[in-house]
Amino acid sequence: MNRVPVASSNLAEIGYSAETHTLEILFHSGHIYQYSDVTESEFAALMNSSSKGRYFDQFIRYSHGTIQLR
Repeated sequence: MNRVPVASSNLAEIGYSAETHTLEILFHSGHIYQYSDVTESEFAALMNSSSKGRYFDQFIRYSHGTIQLR
């Protein structure tokens, strides 16, 4: 999955697969997580948010299945 760099104090890069509805995030800590069942509208809202970290914490982190890749 391709990720793009984002301006955030916590999130370094964000990627999304519309085919699998999977969101992938590289954190500044070096950890990579994938979140399942993320809709395209949720992804768009995250990317358009003025605070991506805050949006992620409020609407994605605890609402979707998680797999740690690294």
